Amino acid sequence: MLVIEVTNARDVVRQRIGRLGGRLIGKVVDAEAQVEKALIQELETAFKDFGIEARIFSIDGPQMIGRSHLEIPVQVREDRQVRLP
Repeated sequence: MLVIEVTNARDVVRQRIGRLGGRLIGKVVDAEAQVEKALIQELETAFKDFGIEARIFSIDGPQMIGRSHLEIPVQVREDRQVRLP
């Protein structure tokens, strides 16, 4: 399994859409999602060329911490504490 973390998504989008568009990053444009979408398209093409079957996922939240830990935030829908009297 491969994990690829794009660390300069904002810079890439800023280069592609210019200085004015760069101001919209985070407000209108999700830089990480845009770069991941382009990367997935390129990977799909390369995989097909090599005859590789794969599932490619773009997921929001996980972050690499150092070289040995992957942090996966969990969205809690409801939280309840049960206490004994």
